[in-house]
Amino acid sequence: MKRLRVAPNLVIATMWADALNAAGYPAQVFSRYLSSIAGEIPPDQALPAVWVMDAAHAPAALALLDALERPQHSPAWVCAQCGERHIGAFSQCWNCGAQRPL
Repeated sequence: MKRLRVAPNLVIATMWADALNAAGYPAQVFSRYLSSIAGEIPPDQALPAVWVMDAAHAPAALALLDALERPQHSPAWVCAQCGERHIGAFSQCWNCGAQRPL
Protein backbone atom coordinates (compact mmCIF):
# COMPACT_ATOMS: atom_id res chain seq x y z
CA MET A 1 0.00 0.00 0.00
CA LYS A 2 1.10 3.54 -0.69
CA ARG A 3 -0.49 6.86 0.16
CA LEU A 4 -1.01 8.91 -2.99
CA ARG A 5 -2.56 12.16 -1.94
CA VAL A 6 -4.45 13.91 0.84
CA ALA A 7 -7.77 15.36 -0.30
CA PRO A 8 -9.32 18.60 0.93
CA ASN A 9 -12.56 16.78 1.76
CA LEU A 10 -14.22 13.36 1.73
CA VAL A 11 -16.17 13.96 -1.49
CA ILE A 12 -13.04 14.63 -3.53
CA ALA A 13 -11.17 11.74 -1.90
CA THR A 14 -14.02 9.38 -2.79
CA MET A 15 -14.13 10.63 -6.38
CA TRP A 16 -10.38 10.12 -6.73
CA ALA A 17 -10.59 6.59 -5.32
CA ASP A 18 -13.53 5.74 -7.60
CA ALA A 19 -11.61 6.97 -10.66
CA LEU A 20 -8.56 4.94 -9.67
CA ASN A 21 -10.62 1.80 -9.07
CA ALA A 22 -12.36 2.23 -12.43
CA ALA A 23 -8.96 2.53 -14.13
CA GLY A 24 -7.78 -0.73 -12.59
CA TYR A 25 -5.73 0.66 -9.70
CA PRO A 26 -7.38 -0.65 -6.52
CA ALA A 27 -7.57 2.26 -4.09
CA GLN A 28 -9.21 3.14 -0.80
CA VAL A 29 -9.89 6.25 1.24
CA PHE A 30 -8.46 6.28 4.74
CA SER A 31 -9.07 8.78 7.56
CA ARG A 32 -12.61 9.32 6.31
CA TYR A 33 -14.10 10.57 9.52
CA LEU A 34 -11.20 12.21 11.33
CA SER A 35 -12.35 15.72 10.45
CA SER A 36 -14.62 15.61 13.50
CA ILE A 37 -11.56 15.53 15.76
CA ALA A 38 -9.53 18.19 13.98
CA GLY A 39 -7.99 20.26 16.73
CA GLU A 40 -7.42 17.19 18.85
CA ILE A 41 -4.95 16.04 16.20
CA PRO A 42 -3.03 18.17 13.68
CA PRO A 43 -5.35 19.46 10.94
CA ASP A 44 -3.33 17.86 8.13
CA GLN A 45 -3.76 14.49 9.85
CA ALA A 46 -7.55 14.89 9.92
CA LEU A 47 -7.98 15.05 6.14
CA PRO A 48 -8.99 11.97 4.10
CA ALA A 49 -6.16 10.29 2.20
CA VAL A 50 -6.29 8.15 -0.93
CA TRP A 51 -4.13 5.04 -0.86
CA VAL A 52 -3.39 2.66 -3.71
CA MET A 53 -3.35 -0.99 -2.62
CA ASP A 54 -0.35 -1.99 -4.77
CA ALA A 55 2.65 0.32 -4.44
CA ALA A 56 3.73 -0.64 -7.97
CA HIS A 57 0.63 1.17 -9.29
CA ALA A 58 1.53 4.43 -7.53
CA PRO A 59 3.27 6.24 -10.44
CA ALA A 60 0.46 5.49 -12.91
CA ALA A 61 -2.20 6.27 -10.31
CA LEU A 62 -0.59 9.64 -9.54
CA ALA A 63 -0.46 10.41 -13.25
CA LEU A 64 -4.19 9.69 -13.49
CA LEU A 65 -4.94 11.99 -10.54
CA ASP A 66 -2.83 14.72 -12.14
CA ALA A 67 -4.78 14.31 -15.39
CA LEU A 68 -8.08 14.59 -13.50
CA GLU A 69 -6.97 17.91 -12.03
CA ARG A 70 -6.09 19.33 -15.46
CA PRO A 71 -8.96 18.48 -17.81
CA GLN A 72 -8.26 18.96 -21.47
CA HIS A 73 -10.28 21.67 -23.17
CA SER A 74 -11.77 20.89 -26.54
CA PRO A 75 -12.40 23.56 -29.16
CA ALA A 76 -15.90 24.75 -30.00
CA TRP A 77 -17.67 22.86 -32.78
CA VAL A 78 -20.64 23.16 -35.12
CA CYS A 79 -23.17 20.33 -35.50
CA ALA A 80 -23.03 18.88 -39.00
CA GLN A 81 -26.75 18.02 -38.89
CA CYS A 82 -28.41 21.21 -37.68
CA GLY A 83 -25.64 23.82 -37.64
CA GLU A 84 -25.93 24.55 -33.91
CA ARG A 85 -22.73 25.92 -32.30
CA HIS A 86 -21.44 24.23 -29.13
CA ILE A 87 -18.67 24.84 -26.66
CA GLY A 88 -15.99 22.17 -26.52
CA ALA A 89 -17.38 20.43 -23.44
CA PHE A 90 -20.35 18.98 -25.32
CA SER A 91 -19.92 15.66 -27.16
CA GLN A 92 -23.51 15.58 -28.40
CA CYS A 93 -25.67 18.28 -29.95
CA TRP A 94 -28.24 19.46 -27.43
CA ASN A 95 -30.52 20.63 -30.27
CA CYS A 96 -30.78 17.51 -32.48
CA GLY A 97 -28.89 14.81 -30.58
CA ALA A 98 -26.17 14.21 -33.20
CA GLN A 99 -22.77 13.10 -31.96
CA ARG A 100 -19.80 15.44 -32.18
CA PRO A 101 -17.63 14.63 -35.18
CA LEU A 102 -14.28 13.10 -34.34
